[in-house]
Amino acid sequence: MTLPLQRTRFDGVQRRAGELLFGGFRGSWRRRSLAVLALLLGFYAGENITALWLERVGQRPVVVLMLVVLLEVLVRLRTRLVGERPGLGWIVTDNLRLGVVYAVVLEAFKLGS
Repeated sequence: MTLPLQRTRFDGVQRRAGELLFGGFRGSWRRRSLAVLALLLGFYAGENITALWLERVGQRPVVVLMLVVLLEVLVRLRTRLVGERPGLGWIVTDNLRLGVVYAVVLEAFKLGS
């Protein structure tokens, strides 16, 4: 027979950490699958948009600055408009943004090595 855990501060910290790490895996399959698809599509778009903009504009610092400003505007909008529990649209937007950032950082590492 196992005894139930007591409600201690350490137990609360563990529960909050678990919620932060694995909270995105809760919910319906529709929510989870759209979140993963948005992450992958963001990565794909990040790879192609940076290459397209670089081809059109031609200057790497200008392209990266425009992309950073666009992503920063999205972050600012989200913090002003969304409370603690974002809707599905904001989750998809966040994952698109994360995919784009990952693609740009990966491209920077490829160029640096």
